[in-house]
Amino acid sequence: MAMRLATQYVKTCLQLTEAEMAMFIQMFVDHQASLQVKVLENGNQEVVFQDNESGEEIVLSFERKFNTYVCRGTCRITDKNLVNLMRKAVSTFKGSAIVHRIYEGYIMIYEYERGSVVKIVERKDQTDRVIYEYKDTIGMLEQLYRRDDVEHEIQFIKAQINSLLDLRNDMQDTAVREQIDSRLYKMTHRLFVLEA
Repeated sequence: MAMRLATQYVKTCLQLTEAEMAMFIQMFVDHQASLQVKVLENGNQEVVFQDNESGEEIVLSFERKFNTYVCRGTCRITDKNLVNLMRKAVSTFKGSAIVHRIYEGYIMIYEYERGSVVKIVERKDQTDRVIYEYKDTIGMLEQLYRRDDVEHEIQFIKAQINSLLDLRNDMQDTAVREQIDSRLYKMTHRLFVLEA
């Protein structure tokens, strides 16, 4: 089995309430992660982790917006404990992320939306191969079922037909009536197709 060299959170987005922020920090504390929380003047917070394998500090900046803390950023983690905790945090707190799991000779790219993996791609020698992609078949069918474009077009055509019929009844000129009849024919044909 290939050994993972590092995990790169290329694009991460977590939105936490104050209670979730406390749970986020506690989750790392419970797993003996070495961390420090810095509260800044404006209410923003920085959570600083110590990556035990690389010796580097990993800083996650949480910007306070009203009653939530928003973290958008990148980080590179080699410590397996921190990697697993970060994955769990993205999943638990319904975050979005693009994660590169770097191995010798290839990269596995995971895309998370609302805490779930929606796509996995293997990148090897500048070639991408999709391993997994979530397809919301039920959602797509429901969206298709809820589409009402045809109903709106039918209502629009019926209103135009009624207007043309009123105009036709008011017109005495035969040439104008023939043009109206031609338009009415095309519209009734379109209406027939839509209602079929």
